[in-house]
Amino acid sequence: MGDSSVGHAHKSFGARLDAAIRERGPLCVGIDPHASLLAEWGLPASAAGVARFALTCVEAFAGEAAVLKPQSAFFEVFGSAGIAVLERTVRAARAAGALVLLDVKRGDIGSTMTAYARAYLDPSAPLAVDAITITPYLGVGSLLPAFDAVEQYGAGVFVVTLTSNPEGAQVQQARRPDGRTVAQAVVDEVAARNAGFAPLGAIGVVVGTTLSELPADLSKLNGPILAPGVGAQGGTPADVRRLFGDAPGVLPSVSRDVLRAGPDITALRDAARRYRDQFAGRR
Repeated sequence: MGDSSVGHAHKSFGARLDAAIRERGPLCVGIDPHASLLAEWGLPASAAGVARFALTCVEAFAGEAAVLKPQSAFFEVFGSAGIAVLERTVRAARAAGALVLLDVKRGDIGSTMTAYARAYLDPSAPLAVDAITITPYLGVGSLLPAFDAVEQYGAGVFVVTLTSNPEGAQVQQARRPDGRTVAQAVVDEVAARNAGFAPLGAIGVVVGTTLSELPADLSKLNGPILAPGVGAQGGTPADVRRLFGDAPGVLPSVSRDVLRAGPDITALRDAARRYRDQFAGRR
């Protein structure tokens, strides 16, 4: 199947992500302007404060990190003004060369899921990004419109699969009649869609770094792995190595531990580089 990118003038997301990781190292930096960080930076809890915060992050990280990951909720709380800031942030980050993964965790059915996919993955949309997070717990089949958009637009998605919150295991590690966990079934369906793509498929999974063990086999995934929880949530580079070994396309994600270095741009950039260097050698 190779580097397929139906209907899209650029490389597939899997190929773009692989190239970014090779060039810049495997690090995703979150842009999470929640109230406590705004206060630490001496910024008001307003759309204007979020704009200062987010655009400072873009200036600090967009030339350094492979991926920037704005958390949509922290922009949405300020209504249309916050969404306008999010649009500016996305445009600025992509213009500076970073891939943008928008953390929106959308999951719905039918025409609604189609609208979500168009809102974020159609290149002509105001909030067009390189990839989004999506949730499969209405059934992986409900995500078909997002998978179709991946193929049509050369975009990417990361399917929430294994999270580290205590409640997550009740659903994600429940056993199906065939003996597989729900999470394993999600991985297997994603792997089937990624089969044959090189260097990576465009459909990834989200697996938290604070898990005590990895209750799913990712060996056939052939897609990227977003690994949140590094830093303030307790995940470490050693945890990333323990859980994922030498799997390709692993993208450790750090937010608060880096963002606390702000608002000084040099300090932010140095904090991100320290994390990036700890993951050096990964693809």
